[in-house]
Amino acid sequence: MHPELIEIPIIHVTVKSYGLMMVVGFLAAVTVIRLLSRRFTRDPQHITNAALYALIAGVVGARIFFVVHYFDQFRDDLLGVFAIWRGGLELLGGVLLAIAVILLYIRYHKLPLRHYLDVLAVGLMAALIFGRVGCFLNGCCYGKPTDLPWGVRFPYGSFAYRSQVEPDPQRNRLEPHLHLPEEYFGYFDENQAYVPDLKPKEFLTPRQQEEVTQGQYRCLPVHPTQLYTSLSALLCTLILYGVWRRSQKCERAGRYPFLTKPGSVFSLMFVLYGILRFSIELVRDDNPYEIGTLTVSQLIGIGLVLLGSSLLVFYTLAQPETVEAEGSAPSPSSAPKPAKATQRTRRHASPTQK
Repeated sequence: MHPELIEIPIIHVTVKSYGLMMVVGFLAAVTVIRLLSRRFTRDPQHITNAALYALIAGVVGARIFFVVHYFDQFRDDLLGVFAIWRGGLELLGGVLLAIAVILLYIRYHKLPLRHYLDVLAVGLMAALIFGRVGCFLNGCCYGKPTDLPWGVRFPYGSFAYRSQVEPDPQRNRLEPHLHLPEEYFGYFDENQAYVPDLKPKEFLTPRQQEEVTQGQYRCLPVHPTQLYTSLSALLCTLILYGVWRRSQKCERAGRYPFLTKPGSVFSLMFVLYGILRFSIELVRDDNPYEIGTLTVSQLIGIGLVLLGSSLLVFYTLAQPETVEAEGSAPSPSSAPKPAKATQRTRRHASPTQK
């Protein structure tokens, strides 16, 4: 767990691992989209412009989702909503708002919508691979305790640790996973104000520090749900790319079997991600229950599956969207034929020809 990678001297601003991996994911998505879109466009400027707008929208959307999700943290500090350098982003919110902005951009510039959406789907899944690695480094989006050999122990004071030593009524858990003695709670901050919270590690005695790092009070191993999602996103990326390649071959052949019409890859992305999101929530331990034992992410996952299925039916029944590559050379049949030289031209072409 490395939520902060480096600190910039003088200004004392830290580079967050989550934000850095979001940027890496963004660059990966742009690279994938630019490469795949070469089949139907030779103007990369649209890709670059849409990507920049999507990056801004992604950060804003990720922050909005985090603030709404954890609004209790901002009730007494509303200006803290804008302090994005302190951390606090949710990838799902960024993806949804970024997609909305890209749709508006494509619509405004009258670009081949479904072709762009298909390559966008592959790029977004590629971005998710790196985004969830950022979650792992940050320690958020943690999983439930597990006895599996690949379970991960997060350090003292991490999100997972705090969750384990406190009850969570929002997840119907009235008892903590890890019963930590009262002596580990409560301290006076730099203003001599009493804080009834988990003590910072430096406030613990040497014996207590050993207990929480190597002893009976260390963090219980949990499912590395962030890495589960990252690996699943890699699999989804490969599946979407394979479906996209097949659709390109069918488009060139002029036939459109199932999952080959433009827009199908984009629709399939919602279905795959919705199933992925719903399934991962079964072993996550951070999101509160909203309806019964369903979290907001699971409800969104169900909605994404329904949306993707509806779009898939719509694009399957709709007429295929056909485009010609911009700047492509004209075919021989459409190229203008040179005019035949007339007899008069040949007669007066040059004195030497007489």
